[in-house]
Amino acid sequence: MLDNMPRGTICIEDIEMGMTRYVRKVITDEDIQMFAQVSTDHNPVHLDDEYANDTMFQGRIAHGMLTAGLISAVIGEQLPGHGTIYMSQSLKFLAPVRPGDMVLAEVEVTDIVIEKRRVKLDCRCMVDGKKVLVGEAMVMAPSRKFD
Repeated sequence: MLDNMPRGTICIEDIEMGMTRYVRKVITDEDIQMFAQVSTDHNPVHLDDEYANDTMFQGRIAHGMLTAGLISAVIGEQLPGHGTIYMSQSLKFLAPVRPGDMVLAEVEVTDIVIEKRRVKLDCRCMVDGKKVLVGEAMVMAPSRKFD
């Protein structure tokens, strides 16, 4: 299940401080399997119940970068949206995401440099109101001047 705000592009000329956008997604076993295939990360903490039960997590967890990928989805689809170029991303993983968890990934504009088309975004992912990932992204936003 995926719940996200309307898609589109917000050009640098229309971006405002404090703007936020989000996506909500339930992380499924299939998502974890597909991410393992695409990334070639087959760590058993993500894929093997028996192995994962004996770890500090006491069960399987989603790949951290699968969760972080939801931030990329918000940036690439909504804020700024299509045509955005990633420049940098910092991430701090605070808690595991488990199969079946509903993740809310949200970005918020914290700085804008219009002449360079730069937008700094505060990034966060939450499960049940608890932050599981925080970070910051710097992106180059699309501009009407380059249409």
